[in-house]
Amino acid sequence: MIKTNAMRILDKMKLGYEVITYDVKDNKIDGIAVSKKIGRDEKYVYKTLVTKGMSKNIYIFLIPVREEIDFKKAAKVTNEKTIEMLDLSELQQYTGYIRGGCSPIGMKKQYKTFINNSALEIETIIVSAGKIGFQIEINPNLLIGIIEGSFHDLIKSTNND
Repeated sequence: MIKTNAMRILDKMKLGYEVITYDVKDNKIDGIAVSKKIGRDEKYVYKTLVTKGMSKNIYIFLIPVREEIDFKKAAKVTNEKTIEMLDLSELQQYTGYIRGGCSPIGMKKQYKTFINNSALEIETIIVSAGKIGFQIEINPNLLIGIIEGSFHDLIKSTNND
């Protein structure tokens, strides 16, 4: 069994998690495709978004794969004027991870991390294990302690009123 940095960190801390693997031969590695491949509802599968504020600080956001980040809400929780996605060409430089395999656990540096508060409504969430084809299922309250993050409303509202 392959062990990623994220898994080694969880093992060292003696924290419970499950490893879920999926086939990557078709190159479909987006969160929605992953949720289908592992047979899990999209509300349990969270994507890791790496962003940069106007201050040039890096922030990590975990939101359900079907949702879109609300950049105004993201800026508010980070006390930034504006937040934007980190350029893909900079992802590995800052995190040590590549697109499709970016785990919130075990980045090169511990960045301020925010998890959408919908994670509080479910027992476990599924995040990247740090390698394409590998996911970690973990209790969000355990995860928040590891990454020293906080829960917030981060997604665009779907209400039409």
